[in-house]
Amino acid sequence: MTRQAKSASILVVDDDDDIRETVVEILEGEGHTVAQATNGVDALGYLRRQGHPRLIILDLRMPVMDGWQFHREMQEDSTLAGIPVVVVSAHRDGEAPVPVAASRFLRKPFEVRELLALVSRYCQ
Repeated sequence: MTRQAKSASILVVDDDDDIRETVVEILEGEGHTVAQATNGVDALGYLRRQGHPRLIILDLRMPVMDGWQFHREMQEDSTLAGIPVVVVSAHRDGEAPVPVAASRFLRKPFEVRELLALVSRYCQ
């Protein structure tokens, strides 16, 4: 399969510049079109202005609007609720639960192959 044939638009939402930029670089290296946001407010603005990506990769702990609130807002909007969300977080047991409607959870630190396998699953 050529890179162009598997290209998909993906939104990466993470306040950690190093992690976000690394994930973006990996996904772009695989031929995907990738947008990025540093918090839930920016991500919702992007979704409402630019359209709907095939997948959202979402951190939970962020300033302004965290991943839990972003996911709740997204689920309340019928035009956004169907977009698959992969939560990527250093979430620990005892904290607020991972959003139930999240498609998958990937614990930081993660292996690149794990990330690419999930992306492939939702962006074929």
